[in-house]
Amino acid sequence: MFSKACEYGIRAMLYIAEQSQWGNRVNIKEISKAIDSPEAFTAKVLQLLARNGIVDSQKGPAGGFDIPADRLPKVLLSEIVQAIDGDQVFVGCGLGLPECSNEKPCPLHHKFGAIRDDLREMLETTTVLELAKDLNNGLTFLKR
Repeated sequence: MFSKACEYGIRAMLYIAEQSQWGNRVNIKEISKAIDSPEAFTAKVLQLLARNGIVDSQKGPAGGFDIPADRLPKVLLSEIVQAIDGDQVFVGCGLGLPECSNEKPCPLHHKFGAIRDDLREMLETTTVLELAKDLNNGLTFLKR
């Protein structure tokens, strides 16, 4: 459903949100280790998120990534998905066909529409802070 870049982006943002709750800034090495992702790839994804104003980035020895306290409760999963994957998950064909519509539907079109609507609602109403709290409480995990 999501690209690998988007999956890593969401996981990285959840880890950053978890750490930002305590006022911590985290670097690429920490993030990559925490979410079991390649450093270079994660760095590129986070640069994209920083350019879109979703996460803050500081350079230098004490640098890293964080989400300011005032923005932390407002960052939605949909912002991350939109910044990395665009709107394809919301409008694209479930089978990946270049043309798919109500007039000329693919075999999944009508069933996938309802799933896509539910996915959009979940992404637009779920914050990274909400999910990070479950990480803090040990109810969820980012790697095994």
